[in-house]
Amino acid sequence: MPVIPLDSADDPRLADYRDLTDVSLRRVTEPAGGLYIAESSKVLDRALRAGHRPRSVLVQDKFLADALALVGEDAEIYVVSSETAERITGYTVHRGLLASMHRPALASVEEVVRDARLVVVLEDIVDHTNIGAAFRSAAALGADAVLVTPRCADPLYRRSVRVSMGTVFQVPWTRLPEWSEAAPLLRDAGLHLAALALSDDAVTLDDFSAAGHERVALLMGAEGDGLSRRALDAADTVVTIPMAGGVDSLNVAAASAVALWELGRGRR
Repeated sequence: MPVIPLDSADDPRLADYRDLTDVSLRRVTEPAGGLYIAESSKVLDRALRAGHRPRSVLVQDKFLADALALVGEDAEIYVVSSETAERITGYTVHRGLLASMHRPALASVEEVVRDARLVVVLEDIVDHTNIGAAFRSAAALGADAVLVTPRCADPLYRRSVRVSMGTVFQVPWTRLPEWSEAAPLLRDAGLHLAALALSDDAVTLDDFSAAGHERVALLMGAEGDGLSRRALDAADTVVTIPMAGGVDSLNVAAASAVALWELGRGRR
């Protein structure tokens, strides 16, 4: 078995796992280097089931059996103490296992939405927790695909993957081009573009759901500013979730769950 005990955090074989708390560094290194980090046995299992390939696994001794059961001889397994793992990564590795994974090539927008009836579009969302939570809602509540805009945070960033509980591997997704190209692509695919936003001309979510559009792309905006003017101009309908208690909006992850529940009722 390719099990290699290591006791030095400076070992060059551990380069993939260093400085994982540095978001800017990982954003550059992972996509450009074709890698992402899967954290925990459950997440690694879902990645492997989706056909993703590990380059290596970093594991503490008590989790070694889990790693061997998952990857066998498909990748080197580096065994370290919890103290060494923390020195390497910069944080306490509570789940005991990290895997450096080869990043699969993204499919085209046309391929991802070809047979989709309910699509989530995330525009310029920069919080990795919200990205992961939105993917989890998409998987749990019946969305067929997720599309992210060019400036949206990376769904395969470690925190996004962890918060999604690995559902980023089961929901088809890809990146959109800019709206000037994206809107025609989505319309040509037969999708009705519904922008979730506050607007004087917005229809309520329940009324929009009752209209029975056969195929919908639900546009969700960034934290704070919401959807851009370009996204709103591209939309066929602006939709709002009715609020009470003087609250005007929900966190984007919560809003995605509410909207997907309502729009998916007729599909379940």
